[in-house]
Amino acid sequence: MQKKLYVGGLSYSVTDEQLQELFSNYGAVESATVVTDKYTDSSRGFGFVEMGSQQEAESAIQALNGSQFEGRTLTVNIARPRGERPTGRRSSFRSRR
Repeated sequence: MQKKLYVGGLSYSVTDEQLQELFSNYGAVESATVVTDKYTDSSRGFGFVEMGSQQEAESAIQALNGSQFEGRTLTVNIARPRGERPTGRRSSFRSRR
């Protein structure tokens, strides 16, 4: 199991510091980042938190997944590695011929 968590459903006003504080109740937080739009610098409503250990990550998932924070319901689960993300696009138009 990994220590890096995906956190979805964040309020657009949540900061990295608030995210770190929320997760620090469940163990050591190595990093907490709210993902922002590269053009507007506004929150995209999700982020990533890396916990100190696998046990702390599991504890945070159990406690926070489905909970309310800043008026929104959080989704907390293990972050998938970059290569496993579906793109939602076709890889090539040539494959249609």
